[in-house]
Amino acid sequence: MLPDEELKNNLVPITRTQLNEYLKDLGKEFRKLNGTKTVAEIVLVGGAAILARYGFRDTTYDVDAIILASTAMKEAINHVRDKHGLPHGWLNTDFTRTSSYSDRLLEVSTYYRTFSNILTVRTVAAEYLLAMKLMSGRQYKNDLSDIVGILWEHQKNGEPLSGEAVEKAFGILYGENTDMPETSRKLLNTIFDNSDFETHFQLTRESEIESKELLLEFENNNPNALKVDNIAGVIERMKQKRDITPQKDSLLAKLEQAKREAEQNHE
Repeated sequence: MLPDEELKNNLVPITRTQLNEYLKDLGKEFRKLNGTKTVAEIVLVGGAAILARYGFRDTTYDVDAIILASTAMKEAINHVRDKHGLPHGWLNTDFTRTSSYSDRLLEVSTYYRTFSNILTVRTVAAEYLLAMKLMSGRQYKNDLSDIVGILWEHQKNGEPLSGEAVEKAFGILYGENTDMPETSRKLLNTIFDNSDFETHFQLTRESEIESKELLLEFENNNPNALKVDNIAGVIERMKQKRDITPQKDSLLAKLEQAKREAEQNHE
């Protein structure tokens, strides 16, 4: 999906309760269409995986997944779409054509639930989900705040994730010689320099919302001009147009300021 399409989509938000309801109905529909001899498996990734496993996200707007099933699954997905008034592609495999996909995701997935004794749903283990978000690193979606949110929730639950574990997972998925996007790398380093995840999460989400607003303004004035490789530059130019000083108002600058204030409060 191109950036301008992602910005303009009018998809219906899906809550955790609704996600489980839709998956339950999907299992029922698949069973009706395909019988009981052949099982199906779905691996949730992205926002759907986070929604299923974590509490900091309230909604997602589509369900990205790896689907291992007979051709009857496509019809079952459409039946659930029609029943609940969902948009076309509410459950899709589009992410397999993006940089965050890896053919090793199946082997690092973990069990979530089974529906109708025929549909097994899995999600991606935390450190690999972080690696996927780091590889994607979109400044105008939830990628960066999802990274902070996952780390924050594991910390609160007494199961902190180390930078070394995340680095290792990134290498396993994408190869040891693959570079992490610069924005993601800087964010990760800043987070582990100061474990005030709550502040990081709030500032990161605010930055994502601001970036999306700037890109929407640009797209409205320059239809179809946004490309995957010009997003960062457009955001910076739009900030300058609004007289926003990047050195003072960038996400990383805000995080560094929050770090300094936290250190002063402990002195």
